[in-house]
Amino acid sequence: MMDDLAFTPIRRLAGMLRSQSLSPVELAEFCLDRLERLGPRYNALVTLTADRALETARTAEAEIADGRYRGLLHGVPWGAKDLLATSGGVPTTWGAEPFRDQQFEYDATVVAKLEKSGAPLAAKLAMIELAGGMGYTQPDASLTGPPKNPWDTGRWTGGSSSGSGAAVAAGLVPFAIGSETWGSILLPAASCGLSGLRPTYGRVSRHGAMALCWTLDKLGPLCLTADDCGIVLEAISGSDRNDPTTYAQRFSYDPQYRPGRRYRIGVLKGVLDGAQVAVKGNFEAAVASLADVADFEEVEFPDLPYAEVTTTILMVEAASAFEDFVAEGGPQRLAAPGYHSLGPYARPAILATDYVKALRLRGVMARRVAELMSGYDALAGPTSLSTATPIDRDFRSGSRSVAGTGDLMGAVGNGCGLPAISAPNGFDPAGLPTGIQFMSRAYDENACIAIAREFQSRTDWHTKHPEGLSG
Repeated sequence: MMDDLAFTPIRRLAGMLRSQSLSPVELAEFCLDRLERLGPRYNALVTLTADRALETARTAEAEIADGRYRGLLHGVPWGAKDLLATSGGVPTTWGAEPFRDQQFEYDATVVAKLEKSGAPLAAKLAMIELAGGMGYTQPDASLTGPPKNPWDTGRWTGGSSSGSGAAVAAGLVPFAIGSETWGSILLPAASCGLSGLRPTYGRVSRHGAMALCWTLDKLGPLCLTADDCGIVLEAISGSDRNDPTTYAQRFSYDPQYRPGRRYRIGVLKGVLDGAQVAVKGNFEAAVASLADVADFEEVEFPDLPYAEVTTTILMVEAASAFEDFVAEGGPQRLAAPGYHSLGPYARPAILATDYVKALRLRGVMARRVAELMSGYDALAGPTSLSTATPIDRDFRSGSRSVAGTGDLMGAVGNGCGLPAISAPNGFDPAGLPTGIQFMSRAYDENACIAIAREFQSRTDWHTKHPEGLSG
């Protein structure tokens, strides 16, 4: 039975754990062994948290045996992107050499909530240095080296949550928490054949998470299925007095959600322009697979400078977040050659008036986009216009959307704080995954999850995993 656990969705694991046909300790030991053996192969592992995981697993085993079942995550191990603070002497490196030994005396709210659910933290996972806060153009901008894609180790996993993507795609943990400021949950999901959910801004507390951009940062899950994403989001959502931007109402996942009619899905005009042939074909096939339950209609966003506004906000807030680090010459101690350029030092020169103008325009963007989306359950598009990039490629030589900085849905979704989910929808001729994303209105995660879940009920792309990694 243990050989089948590497790619088992959460709901199925939960059934085995609750029935006591699977021990939480056995499952934790299984994941810890895979993390230790295979994590370095993909540059996915920063710190193995074995003692902590086993302690939580033993508690879960005793509670379940005693009939004190906490819910679907009780006894299910997971991995944390290494920008989430962890107590108990576990380092939180932010993916960067200058912070290799950094420790905190408290847990990030997300960590605390998952452990309250009985989920053992098995590992801190690799990430791009400072979540790309200095700007980066190479996958090797990471303390542990460039996270490698389990589908092809000559390819990157994508985004700053690249270690989280590699760990779940390799079956090292059932799910992981990543962060997204612009593309860093959805892109690893698409590149690695996973389901990844970017929640609404404010849905999940960021207390204890490294700040890159206070008004754009979001935390969310990378999982095997859309259903898994809903389960995890419910556990980590809710208000937090330590993060005043959080939404008061906790997300309640409804796995039976239906709109009571056909889904209405918008497709942006020109959304496939520049897409690789396989990306285009797989997107069109995905749309066709939903034709009997959804109406698709071409739409256009109002003409506004979405990318420019979102980029300005990101650059200014990142400059403020890392002001002391830059002033002390910190970028010179980072791994990526791009960090030694003038980029981090030039950003503070952006005018305050331009930042305020961007904030005001974001309000206009949010209102206009909300008006457009009021007639739809979601907007659909390819998550990325290309499959995973070569691990030694400089992004400047490739598509901007590959680096997660040039796609319109990404600019709108992150600039307006909207939820989106990416689901695997096929492969290219080289066997690399592609993804489709569904983006919904603010706080309407149940809608985009339901559409992705409907898609996954009709296809089996989410059940495909890299060869040779089971057991």
